[in-house]
Amino acid sequence: MNAWPADRVERRAVAGLVPAARNARTHSPQQVGQLAASIREWGWTVPVLVDEGGEIIAGHGRVLAAQLLGLGEVPVMVATGWNPSQIRAYRIADNRLALNAGWDDDLLRLEFGELTGLAADLVPLTGFTIEEIEGLTVHALDGMPELPDGPKPPFQAVTFTLHETQVGVVTEALRRAKEAGPFEEGVNANGNGNALVRVCKAYVG
Repeated sequence: MNAWPADRVERRAVAGLVPAARNARTHSPQQVGQLAASIREWGWTVPVLVDEGGEIIAGHGRVLAAQLLGLGEVPVMVATGWNPSQIRAYRIADNRLALNAGWDDDLLRLEFGELTGLAADLVPLTGFTIEEIEGLTVHALDGMPELPDGPKPPFQAVTFTLHETQVGVVTEALRRAKEAGPFEEGVNANGNGNALVRVCKAYVG
């Protein structure tokens, strides 16, 4: 089997890497900032792929992030022996194939629910917007039963304002409270309300 580009990784000067003139993938300042945040948090994890002349095949966004961070050198691997058609096709495939993957929303919800202790902001690090994260983590809070207009005794609607890093903790606590067993029958049809009371009783009891 021929050697793979990833068999050999070297460091090269960022200034010596040449952007492809016909790179169809675009990188907004926001996305470059997200890439920079990722590199700042975890370091460089995916080398830039270049052809034998130093032109970038894959990694344009990461190179822009390196420039934003003021990095002088980055890890690079070279596609040796690739013809121009292979290079152009891979430049498209490298970006497109990742888009063809999907997400398991249930597992993703659990991951975000347990990432609230991460020191850095989840939005720039993961690439998800706060609306997307909240759409996942707040999903478990849906299902409030309809109440008639006017006074609602003996029920009371209570609203809490949570920081984005707190939503996952509350959601996960309610989920676990619901899984702990059935609630007292006939008191409240709202499972989230029952779960919240169960969590609070555990704290004050």
